[in-house]
Amino acid sequence: MDLSALPPEQTGPAAWHGPQMAARSDWIGTLEPADLADLEAAMRRFLAAGDDPARIGQMTAAQFPLPRLAPRLAALRRELLHGRGFALLRRLPVQRYSMVQAATLFMGLGVHLGAPRSQNAQGHVLGHVCDLGLSSADPGVRIYQTRERQTFHTDSCDIVGLLCLREARHGGDSLLVSALTLFNELRRTRPDLAVRLLRPMAHDRRGEVPAGAQPFFMIPVFSWHAGALTVFYQRQYFDSAQRFAQAPRLTPADVAALDAFDALANDTRLNFAMRLAPGDLQFVHNHVLLHDRTAFDDAPEPAQRRHLLRLWLAAPGARELPPAFAARYGALTVGDRGGILVPGTRLTVPLAPA
Repeated sequence: MDLSALPPEQTGPAAWHGPQMAARSDWIGTLEPADLADLEAAMRRFLAAGDDPARIGQMTAAQFPLPRLAPRLAALRRELLHGRGFALLRRLPVQRYSMVQAATLFMGLGVHLGAPRSQNAQGHVLGHVCDLGLSSADPGVRIYQTRERQTFHTDSCDIVGLLCLREARHGGDSLLVSALTLFNELRRTRPDLAVRLLRPMAHDRRGEVPAGAQPFFMIPVFSWHAGALTVFYQRQYFDSAQRFAQAPRLTPADVAALDAFDALANDTRLNFAMRLAPGDLQFVHNHVLLHDRTAFDDAPEPAQRRHLLRLWLAAPGARELPPAFAARYGALTVGDRGGILVPGTRLTVPLAPA
């Protein structure tokens, strides 16, 4: 067994264990009254010029000035990209905002962290995470559109942000795990499987196919590039790519490696859970962490059902990505990469789930 291709053990603040992180509070911040005044003043100025959803989707940081909060958001971005890889901000009083106001505030915060990217074939730069009554058994459905357990995964961007508008009646908790810690565990206990996860496998595009591309793309779970270990993962989509005859077959060794990765991700010695309450904002660095959501049950009343807003962001100062990511991200230019673009995509901000 040739293990010479294995990267070294990963160290640094993003190589954490869940229980130890859950016992800390340095990753939790609060929006103080002066911060909210900063945000709401910017929101009022922006919306005074019009509340067209397309305009909200094209917002820049210059159009949403935050004299007090901008330096704090710059520090938060550095912590995401070069520190522990995630953060939680609390106490955005979402109950007092209309949907267009909440969308504008969330977008305004987001553009100080990075450039919003399209999250689906419809060009939504603001996503609605809620149960649409769909099933992931349909290969055209993305799991965030269901109430199912999502399983640990990454998104196609540098930073993913969530704003909780309403929580579920039961379940729907957020889980995080360090991909660097997963790699270290595999490297120590099953280096043969760690090697396999450095080789490309077919990943399903779930019907969102760029011009001239195949309905799947090839990418490794782990990539070692420019001195950094980067993760890309969605188990269901590695599995469902097998529906395409032209996709390379998963071998028994591939399946064993993916199973071992899943088992470690779900190990409570490594991951931890948090519950997002209304007004909580969570930001996660996709290249070093995986995130998940437990299954949930909703209230019968539509106005009481779980509902989160989501941003995918291309962040300035982010790491260089390996060439394999071009199949999913398109351009690999730092600050201008990621998202999903297919023929006919027009960027927009939907103000209701779709």
